[in-house]
Amino acid sequence: MTIKEAQQTVDQWIKTIGIRYYNELTNTAVLMEEVGEVARLMARIYGEQSFKNPEHAATAKTDLADEMADVLFVLICLANQTGIDLTGALKKNLEKKTKRDKERHASNKKIRKQ
Repeated sequence: MTIKEAQQTVDQWIKTIGIRYYNELTNTAVLMEEVGEVARLMARIYGEQSFKNPEHAATAKTDLADEMADVLFVLICLANQTGIDLTGALKKNLEKKTKRDKERHASNKKIRKQ
């Protein structure tokens, strides 16, 4: 699925199953909530925190994938609501980063491969 197709699919889902979009401010709050859920799982899977219930570790990667999909879904909702073409925005963003960081990362001793 392309990003454009994802935007169209989410829009169709919202209009048929979801009834309507939440307003932009509500969706921004929902996005922050979903990002927090990704952060919580990252801290437990890759960081130093442990799961309160050890059985949750068995499904953690599946849960992480689902939470990341939730983030993407809400981000797509916000893009649709605000008239943002995410494909075009991502292309422009990558061009900006490439131009800005062309030499910066290559000369960064902290991230160069050893």
